[in-house]
Amino acid sequence: MPQAILLQDVESLGERGTVVDVSKGYLRNYLVPRKLAQPATPGALEAAKSRMEAAERAQEEASARAEENAALLTKTVLTIPQQAGDDGRLFGSVTPQDIVDAIREARGLRIDKRKVHLEEPIRHVGTHMVVVEVADGVTATVKTMVVDTE
Repeated sequence: MPQAILLQDVESLGERGTVVDVSKGYLRNYLVPRKLAQPATPGALEAAKSRMEAAERAQEEASARAEENAALLTKTVLTIPQQAGDDGRLFGSVTPQDIVDAIREARGLRIDKRKVHLEEPIRHVGTHMVVVEVADGVTATVKTMVVDTE
């Protein structure tokens, strides 16, 4: 029974990069023409192993970088000036996009506005704690001060 290295996730066989045993016909007639797998030659096995190791190293580096950025954001205090009335109510509101722009200006970090978790836009002057998802599973709580522009 020949072995094949999966080039993409195949639901019935496994995930990308794994080595699986398949029949000759299935490999030759289905997997290879659709570029889902390649025959597992010694050179291909070595290349797949080095690719997997490189991907693991890149994943570890990305998670370490995300942890550093989260620690940096936790120490950050954002000040967002907005126009407000006498009672402290903003004429507009502070949206996730405003928070992302303030983070980019203060720390130079690019964060997607969908990763800023606000239950509702901020509509009052004051200090608010905002949860920002830096990467998958890595969050930081950023202290955000909304001040009146006078």
